[in-house]
Amino acid sequence: MQANIGDVAQRAKVSSATVSRAFKHPELVAEATREHIIQAADELDFAVSRSAAVFQTGQTFRIALLLNDPSSTWFNAHVYEGLDSVLHPAGYDIAIYPIGTSDDRHVFFENLPIRRNADAVVIASFDVDSKEIERLHSMNVPIIGISALPEEVFDYSIATDDDYAMRLVTRHLLTLGHRDIGYISLDPPENADGSLHYSANRRSNGFLAECAEAHIEPAMLHVPNTSQRVEHALTQLFALDHMPTATCCEQDRLAVPLLSRLQRLGYAIPDALSVTGFDDSTYASEVGLTTVRQDPRDMGARAARHTLGLIARIDDDSEDGAERNNDRGETNDETAGETNNKNNKTDKTPPIHESTQIRMMFRLSTGPAPNAV
Repeated sequence: MQANIGDVAQRAKVSSATVSRAFKHPELVAEATREHIIQAADELDFAVSRSAAVFQTGQTFRIALLLNDPSSTWFNAHVYEGLDSVLHPAGYDIAIYPIGTSDDRHVFFENLPIRRNADAVVIASFDVDSKEIERLHSMNVPIIGISALPEEVFDYSIATDDDYAMRLVTRHLLTLGHRDIGYISLDPPENADGSLHYSANRRSNGFLAECAEAHIEPAMLHVPNTSQRVEHALTQLFALDHMPTATCCEQDRLAVPLLSRLQRLGYAIPDALSVTGFDDSTYASEVGLTTVRQDPRDMGARAARHTLGLIARIDDDSEDGAERNNDRGETNDETAGETNNKNNKTDKTPPIHESTQIRMMFRLSTGPAPNAV
């Protein structure tokens, strides 16, 4: 007869919850105790399979990743890489859910509690409705945000301070003597209803605030986030009464190709026009783009580590509650549920928000304004 987790617990003289924790979250068990449990498991030829763990704990070992832009974009691809670098070794898969509108987001949060097919939800770059995630919180499904809004609704979130970072970029241009500045932002794709909001939108707030303090009125341009975004940006720039001496781009994905196209059209960068971006993405260094550096891979890895910690805490609360029920002889699901609910109300971890370090990359795409005094 094949040994079970109870047999290992009896042989090692520990609780079943401790045995479970030793295999699922070994970092939470003292080394001596862990080795004692492993020895007992070896003696009994006990092995933990993924399917058994799913059956016993209700875990799916799947993390839902909600993305608005394609997963192949620079930011999303590096977020995924960072998440996977931590989650994959821990035995978790990542399921990507494309979210184009607030309706898509609403459907996801409505269906997830029914399907119960994810142990945690990670949202990258866009906003959520606090009412939509209340049900997940009641089910103990951690919600993690990466450059997502609003920060206070997530169990853990990490982001760059977009407002302040763009203030630094604008301040740099002002210091160089620029007073005629344009700002180019990327609107949502044309097939979206525009109901989602993005952390990148805060960059324009920082830009406008810095310009207001300098008593200048910038040109605000908005282009659709499509494959024709550079053409739209050039069209709007050339439609202005005159070309500004500096242009802030909301993202490198616009700034890099725009910079290259302007140079091919004969504009001297930065003598006639300074250009800045945001991200320090692929090719930004090669084209000499002044920009703000983000590290989405690191953000993803840090978010993944906190995700595992949140899942582990929920598991521990459930196991401890079940252990207390077993000690009292209370094994029915209703009693166990009441115990777990009490634990969740008293032991809920306060939300954590981290801001990444802001670092500007000063390169050759910016210089003194023409005729600056």
